[in-house]
Amino acid sequence: MDTKELLKKVRKIEIKTRRLSDHVFGGEYHSAFKGRGMTFSEVRQYQFGDDVRNIDWNVTARYNEPFVKVFEEERELTLMLMVDVSGSEMFGTQEQFKKDVITEIAATLAFSATQNNDKIGLMLFTDEIELYIPPKKGRSHVLRIIRELIEFRPKGKNTDVAGALKYLSNVMKKKAIVFILSDFIADDYQQTLKIASGRHDVTGIRVYDRREEEIPNLGLVQMLDGESGERIMVNTGSKSVRNSYAKYYRDRLDYFRESFTLSGAGTINNRVDESYVKNLLGYFKRRG
Repeated sequence: MDTKELLKKVRKIEIKTRRLSDHVFGGEYHSAFKGRGMTFSEVRQYQFGDDVRNIDWNVTARYNEPFVKVFEEERELTLMLMVDVSGSEMFGTQEQFKKDVITEIAATLAFSATQNNDKIGLMLFTDEIELYIPPKKGRSHVLRIIRELIEFRPKGKNTDVAGALKYLSNVMKKKAIVFILSDFIADDYQQTLKIASGRHDVTGIRVYDRREEEIPNLGLVQMLDGESGERIMVNTGSKSVRNSYAKYYRDRLDYFRESFTLSGAGTINNRVDESYVKNLLGYFKRRG
């Protein structure tokens, strides 16, 4: 991809996702991740999304415009985006690949965090850590993150969620808001997820395509394994083959649900042909 085309794509994603974060998610993100503290800090002008219960009526009456009380817990936080860039993210049977949806969700979250003056970091992972960008503030930093999400070419093909979580624990010593964006076609990460969730506020965003849930009966078909790159002939006409695949997929989904439930972490499930706006907003509202 040449520079001109890359910048065009970055700008297109910025316009779409920044508009969403400005008009839809900013206040909801604020409510979901900045709880009311017990220690009063200061009074400032009311901003969209502020809890009306925090309005200081005395100051509001004095200046004839709304002011709110700011509590000690309302402080700068760090958002860490952990993004799976393994081969399976390039799958998609609708209008977009899973990777495209993940990029838009990550950009929306990043701009929402920027509105809160939070730092944003990025980790791209496969079966190894492909890229780590330390948390920083600002629009230019977010645009760099979007560029990497669009054009980065990973070395690895498989997925190691546990390895990514271990790396997170090593680089993030203070509590952070962590979003893991993946299809979670993986296992053996339950214990590391528990450890990470004990220190950080973790949410798993599972992005998937409905065609992954089962194999249709199409006879003998050559298939490409997105993770290994291997091409194999599959007899989709065989009921046992279709049942085995369906069981494998259900097992990975059950493991995802069980692992996040046991660790106390949040989850969002988003199919590529669904509105991630609706799913994100619903999750923020439930938390808020």
